[in-house]
Amino acid sequence: MIPQTNRIAELNDQLRTTFLTGKVLLTPGMAGLEPEDRETILSTVRGFSDFDEDNDPHGEHDFGCVTQPGVGKVFWKIDYYDTEYQYGSSDPANPALTRRVLTIMLAGEY
Repeated sequence: MIPQTNRIAELNDQLRTTFLTGKVLLTPGMAGLEPEDRETILSTVRGFSDFDEDNDPHGEHDFGCVTQPGVGKVFWKIDYYDTEYQYGSSDPANPALTRRVLTIMLAGEY
């Protein structure tokens, strides 16, 4: 990976594993799950590390899929916005210019 890609992956991992450095959005389907299922999924997303060429072709750690028994597939995706959350970020590797949003959704909501 190139240095900029490494930095983007690092910042994405930081948000995904801590939920502290950006916004985390749950879709209506996720919000409507039983609390135990929702908490298990959130914990699984935080611990996700199964990145490979197929699911992370750009090396940015910005997308993943997990499976929860009784729920099915759940996607998570990180998007990059400007500091006002209005437009795409001009430099996702620069946290001073970028706000991250992690969205967690049921596969059927995609």
